[in-house]
Amino acid sequence: MARVVIIGCGNVGMSFAYQLVTHRNKVSELVLIDINKDKACGEAKDLEHASVYNVNNIKIWAGEYKDCDNADIVVITAGKVQDKKQTRADLIKCNAKIMESIVESIKKTKFKGIYLVVTNPVDVMTQVVQVASGFPHERVIGSGTTLDTARLRHLISQELNIDSRNIKAYVLGEHGDSSFVPWNSCSVGLIPIMDKLSCEQRDKVLYLTRTEAYDIINKKGSTYYGIGVCMANIVDAILENSQSIRTVSSFCEKYGVYLGQPTIIGQSGVQQILSVDLTCDESMAMEKSAETIRGMLKLLR
Repeated sequence: MARVVIIGCGNVGMSFAYQLVTHRNKVSELVLIDINKDKACGEAKDLEHASVYNVNNIKIWAGEYKDCDNADIVVITAGKVQDKKQTRADLIKCNAKIMESIVESIKKTKFKGIYLVVTNPVDVMTQVVQVASGFPHERVIGSGTTLDTARLRHLISQELNIDSRNIKAYVLGEHGDSSFVPWNSCSVGLIPIMDKLSCEQRDKVLYLTRTEAYDIINKKGSTYYGIGVCMANIVDAILENSQSIRTVSSFCEKYGVYLGQPTIIGQSGVQQILSVDLTCDESMAMEKSAETIRGMLKLLR
């Protein structure tokens, strides 16, 4: 059984925690850490009560960084959200400092597990954590475009009126506006998606995949249920050593940055990054995404 530590008890972290508590998995210990210790304590108690009628027997508590000693996975969701007075550059610098501070605290422990980073901009923050920790790239991953991929499959299922579990389609690149879909590699059952969706439909689906988050944020302030489930799914794949393919943010040697790409994940983190046969336009889109991420990293220098 495994110990998972969540750093950051906001909506995203607690949606993830609730998913762990209410669905069968290999987590036996769940530790919550937050700069607001009362918040972490209250969340831990609330989750304990929620676990009484559920399938998992998880020990839950509000902890300290020393609890990372025996952790299998540390999940970082802490960070600021951009306010109206703040530029994107300000946000990146602020969250990078938070990541570095968290990692410095963890480095004082005996943690030898896997980092899962969710704080935005996630590709940049994942790279910051990897550099600050000195961990090999394989043991530092970000949530990447897993949520974008979930949105894509949901939108295609609505367009075609087909169960989303029968759709194999992925969003690659930055978790942001430069993300793209390699349509030639997508399918419904055994049928290429290009045979099922017109050009107009594909453009519509891609547009909505990129903009659904903005619509949700405008309506309710933030998104957290979807990413919470995606995070739990990634953790399951790691703890079960399932060799699952997920579009996590993993390090791309070609571009020198972390970005969303089809990655086999298991007990040791990244097991293999799959090569995708991209068209010329798709290769340009991936390069654009990588350049966008490199541009954000330059702001930190």
